[in-house]
Amino acid sequence: MKNGVVIVGAGHAGVQAAAGLREDGYDGPVILVGDENELPYHKPPLSKTFIKDQEAKPQPLRGEAFYTGSTIDYRPGIRIDRIDAGRRLELSGGGVLPFDRLILATGSRPRILPLPGSELSGVVSLRSLADARLIRALSAQSEDVVIVGGGFIGLEIAATLKAAGREVTVVEAVDRLLGRAVAPVIARHVRQRLEATGVRILTGTMIARLEGENGHVSAAITTSGERLPAQMVIVGIGVVPNVELAQAAGITIANGIRVDQQMRTSVPEILAIGDAASYRHWLTGGDVRLESVQNATDQARLAARTIVGHADAFAAVPWFWSDIGDMKLQMVGLISGGDSHVVLGDVNENKFSIYHYAGNRLLGIESVNRPGDHMLGRKMLGAGFSPTLQTVATGPDGLKAALAAFQKEEPVRAAE
Repeated sequence: MKNGVVIVGAGHAGVQAAAGLREDGYDGPVILVGDENELPYHKPPLSKTFIKDQEAKPQPLRGEAFYTGSTIDYRPGIRIDRIDAGRRLELSGGGVLPFDRLILATGSRPRILPLPGSELSGVVSLRSLADARLIRALSAQSEDVVIVGGGFIGLEIAATLKAAGREVTVVEAVDRLLGRAVAPVIARHVRQRLEATGVRILTGTMIARLEGENGHVSAAITTSGERLPAQMVIVGIGVVPNVELAQAAGITIANGIRVDQQMRTSVPEILAIGDAASYRHWLTGGDVRLESVQNATDQARLAARTIVGHADAFAAVPWFWSDIGDMKLQMVGLISGGDSHVVLGDVNENKFSIYHYAGNRLLGIESVNRPGDHMLGRKMLGAGFSPTLQTVATGPDGLKAALAAFQKEEPVRAAE
């Protein structure tokens, strides 16, 4: 393949795809295109340590020596206008980039707040390093911050800015935090811990408009008429997958860029991975589009293997995490469709896990400050093992013993 592989998107997925190609022995050209003028960096710290510490630096995903040493042609600051039928990318500002295989790691972008006043300065979202730098700078000049949206990003930022001495109000349109992301007991616990630190949380509340002075935001006005002072408003109401390039090229779109179990789109020489990719998940049999670093990097590894000729199907166990104040939330599996659960640990001690079931099948585990449960859950789901509720009640040692017994018996079952 003389033109090699071009990867569009230099986030976690794109960088891992480039690394995976080299690790799997691909010796053709690998070109990694990013639209930011930065060395690719870790995104999770942006909502935490980076915006709190004026001296914090971005954490590179890989050092510069990785790209040169692996003969990966990293090209920052480039935007793609179009994928044409001749296997070429048309670049903004002119020029073309031919490819034999293309990996779309285009990610997602923050959903826009469609309200009067949303154009005021001081109204921001967090997705990029530039966004984080702006939030950090505005934070230093702000006493009052309003965060619109009670999802992971919004709550991470709320905890961070409150710890830095800001007055923080979180406004969530539905009646609880974290929407469908976690079980109600987790959502209640997170709310209680945040409110105990002084974060004000308004659920079942919507913003009607934003007010400003001299072009800068000064307050958020709720639909009930309450005026919430704010020198910064952070919008965290979800993201939209970046599918426009694929869609314009005639690639199938279904809540993201639709891919098969090898990460191929409806155009076989074009693959898609990460936040923008939707697929039929092996664990649930349902269609999903997952927004997590783990999903992005696991799909990237598989895409690289697909390009070098392997036929592996995607079978990674999904897991997620979020650090909100003194709570490390870790989730493994997909809990939608669960009909029962059991709690291990002590909610009052801020250390507990919830094991979710559909009938007798373990769907997933949500943990707060119990990393051992999370790691064990990844092993159990990866092995296809569903412990009984009684076994869960015996705690980690009983679960480890049951998993070991199950794995010992599995080869016998397979032989039969």
